[in-house]
Amino acid sequence: MDRETALEIHELHARLCKAIADPKRLLIINELRDGPLTVGELADALEIGQSNCSQHLAILRDRGVVDADRQGPHVLYSLRSDKV
Repeated sequence: MDRETALEIHELHARLCKAIADPKRLLIINELRDGPLTVGELADALEIGQSNCSQHLAILRDRGVVDADRQGPHVLYSLRSDKV
């Protein structure tokens, strides 16, 4: 592996580590292991506000940890990989 490729891999790892460095985001990941949930369902399960939950989900989505799938008026969030 050349140096540039190794650097890219390390940068990806660092981005993922930053995404899961927050305890609330780890709890969200744990809840999503059982299947897709809406923001409201996640917020209720974690006993946090929906806006706070949405902020954490946006970070996880931007880092490629979760996917968002619109189902009518709701957005279902799920883990992108079952290896998380």
